[in-house]
Amino acid sequence: MRAGWDWLKGPEPWTPRMLAGDLVLAGVIALLGLGVEELDNGSVQRMAGSAAAVVLLTLARRRLPATTLIVASAVSPFLPGSFLITILLGWSAGRRIVGVGRALTAFTVAFLAAVGFGVVQAWSDQRPVLVIVFSTLMFLAMTVMPGLASRYWSQRRTLLQALQERNGQLMRERVMVAGQARLRERQRIAQDMHDSLGHQLALIAVHTGALEVDPQLTERQREAVGVLRQASVAAMHELREVVGILRDGVEAPVPAEEAQPAARGVAGIAGIVEAARSAGTDVRMAVSGRPRPLVAACDHAAYRIVQEALTNAYKHASGAPIAVELRYEDDSLVVEIANGPAAGPGVGAVVSGGQGLTGLRERARLVGGMVHAGGTEGGGFRVAGVLPYGAEPAGVEDIADDFGQQAQAQAQGFALAPPPMDWAAVDRELAVRGRSRVGGVAMGCGIAVAAVVLLVIVIGAGVVLLVGSAGSAMISQADYDKVQVGESEEAVRKKLPDGDSFMTDGLDRKGPERPAGTDCLALLSSDDSGLTTNTVFRFCFKDGKLVDKQAYESEQ
Repeated sequence: MRAGWDWLKGPEPWTPRMLAGDLVLAGVIALLGLGVEELDNGSVQRMAGSAAAVVLLTLARRRLPATTLIVASAVSPFLPGSFLITILLGWSAGRRIVGVGRALTAFTVAFLAAVGFGVVQAWSDQRPVLVIVFSTLMFLAMTVMPGLASRYWSQRRTLLQALQERNGQLMRERVMVAGQARLRERQRIAQDMHDSLGHQLALIAVHTGALEVDPQLTERQREAVGVLRQASVAAMHELREVVGILRDGVEAPVPAEEAQPAARGVAGIAGIVEAARSAGTDVRMAVSGRPRPLVAACDHAAYRIVQEALTNAYKHASGAPIAVELRYEDDSLVVEIANGPAAGPGVGAVVSGGQGLTGLRERARLVGGMVHAGGTEGGGFRVAGVLPYGAEPAGVEDIADDFGQQAQAQAQGFALAPPPMDWAAVDRELAVRGRSRVGGVAMGCGIAVAAVVLLVIVIGAGVVLLVGSAGSAMISQADYDKVQVGESEEAVRKKLPDGDSFMTDGLDRKGPERPAGTDCLALLSSDDSGLTTNTVFRFCFKDGKLVDKQAYESEQ
């Protein structure tokens, strides 16, 4: 909304443009009101009061929509020139009053004020039922219908604005989620580099360290092997720096891995054990129990546990025997890697990122398992992991990378948040103007039909009132001739209608001068077909008798 009150942001400040627009609008309504006052033979004071009321109510409608509506409904019976302002105030109140209850209360009070003061103003005419019916119909047509149309328009516009803001917020969140996905991918790459390349470089360092002390090598060969060992150590330093860069600022846990090739699962453990044996390391492997398949994440976690444990053994217990054991228990796979104390000095300045065992524990936790690492009684070191066979990951609070994954998780019953918004529907609603225009036309047609129905009701009520008034205000020439001067007033009035009709207002004062001190009854001729004049029958009474009757022509 652009002026007065925004349902999302509250009242808006006044601007010169708003003030000028309100003054122009008030001037137009005031001029139309002067025409209404002229038709009603209003005095100059009443015309001035109507114009002042229109201006004040128009200027105050933005800040006090309910108050101005009630005040206008109360004063309009006494100031007919301000009656048209109720259309504007009904539209303004429907648009700006926040809350259905408040709006209903305001319109109800305004209705009671319009009907109540209308009855008070017309009480001298002794036609309260007619005033109530007419006031109700006019209030529905002139105030309620604009209020309903304005409220629908305002709610629709507010909803579209909220959808646009929500759309922008969700798009920003989507960008953030994509950034988090990239950060998790960096973490995954860093973990893989640490596990895979670190293992290979450690193995190279072990091989070159063993060759460097081989007495069968010449001095030149030892020098070349030393260069290789230094190169592998430098490569491990560079790997540590790269891993540190990739892990910088990443606090999210590493998500569960996708399906890995068989070489990176339990089936690949025999390969890395054989590679260690070929390098001269005493590694023994034992498998017990009936082998059972694991889910991909658990399978890869078992491979990583063995790989990381062997790498640590190369670094910190060079030459010590290593035992690798896989035990297939009833509900889980137990992976255990134990090494004895170091048989001699290590491979030199080994590099450790300090994240190996931490990464193993995180991998096992994400798949519902656990990892234990600690020293043994003989001075060695043991790493043991317990991994479930086919259980779903426990304790994982992974965030879907995109909204498609969120929808899939919702369908599977894992999503904790509400289902994602149908962006296609929102785009069609906000971007395709044709659909909005069709909806607006449909609403406009509905309001127009309702207004036409109310107008038909008003016209029908007017026709009924006109017919009733005609019956109370018209007689034929024959009826006029039957009445004789000198008859009693009571007898004459029994023969004639009561003349209580707007059609006969002021007719007794027109035509020839009335006899002094008489009370006259003026009726119209039912036989008259003139377009510009009416035949008036006037009966004048004095002292309970008919003292004069006259027929004359009166202009319409």
